[in-house]
Amino acid sequence: MEAIIHSHLASFPTLVLILIVAVMLYTLSKGADILVDEAVSLSLHWGISKMIIGATIVSLGTTLPEACVSVLAAVNGNPDLALGNAIGSIITDTGLIIGLAALIGYLPVDQMTIDRQGRIQLFSGILLAVVSIPFLSKGDTGNINQWMGWFFIILLVAYIYISINWSRKSGEAETDLTEEKSPLIVQILKLLLGIILVLGSSKILIPAVEISAIRIGIPQSVVAATLVAFGTSLPELVTAVTAVRKGHGELAIGNIVGADILNVLFVVGSAAAVTRGGLNVPFNFYKLQIPTMLIVLLTFRVFAKSKSNEISKLQGLILFGIYIVYLILNYTWI
Repeated sequence: MEAIIHSHLASFPTLVLILIVAVMLYTLSKGADILVDEAVSLSLHWGISKMIIGATIVSLGTTLPEACVSVLAAVNGNPDLALGNAIGSIITDTGLIIGLAALIGYLPVDQMTIDRQGRIQLFSGILLAVVSIPFLSKGDTGNINQWMGWFFIILLVAYIYISINWSRKSGEAETDLTEEKSPLIVQILKLLLGIILVLGSSKILIPAVEISAIRIGIPQSVVAATLVAFGTSLPELVTAVTAVRKGHGELAIGNIVGADILNVLFVVGSAAAVTRGGLNVPFNFYKLQIPTMLIVLLTFRVFAKSKSNEISKLQGLILFGIYIVYLILNYTWI
């Protein structure tokens, strides 16, 4: 599908591609608007906090690009891409997206929820790092085998079930239902529409921008280091920024925390589960990718537990800085 989209877009003149980019940006923003609005409405209807909705339903929707890319890469015999996409997305989500969201708006932190979801987020990252260690596999490098992939998927199902139960039992939900204007089925359909618009427009937007940039004269290496690197995290970025601008910062944080968890349990789990040989861990991942993932997760954890109950602009700048340093090191340590 991606190859077909790319080939069709490549046949268009540059001016048409620029128009397509503009239309896709508009569609992406409208899809994110719908996604955020309906996620908030569902949280009111179901008696579930907005942060939990962000960490489960919204995160499942916005993590689909990573899952699709990683599973297809694993099936096509490219496990490096599958694992790199998942780890890179965690770094992008927590460093770039949370950092930018904090810089442009107010990011409140629900301590009860961040205690629970945040612990799972950090545990997931540590679990991924541990199972990637070479001594757990028979070869010279690490290997996340097929049965471990299925174990991750079981943990995913348990995570979603436990998260919803936590929210219901602790009474974290918003109780004001006066904002609810549509029947439940309509809200669910609108939520699905929002997810489809976000994912669909990003699938067209990324190659359109890439082709346009190359034609205009931007080096392809620069395009790969920027657009392709965070391309699969674009839905999370747009959703988080939209949520913050609408005054639902807790939904943005919930979405990213959930996305980090899902990048391990859903993305890596699915990619490993569909390959008999599992996912081999390249040696250079121990040098930069895995350490950066753990650093950004630990930094976010410390910031989220601060007494101010928010991710401040300074903290957002630090997270954003970690991401920028990570990008630079990727291309200076080649």
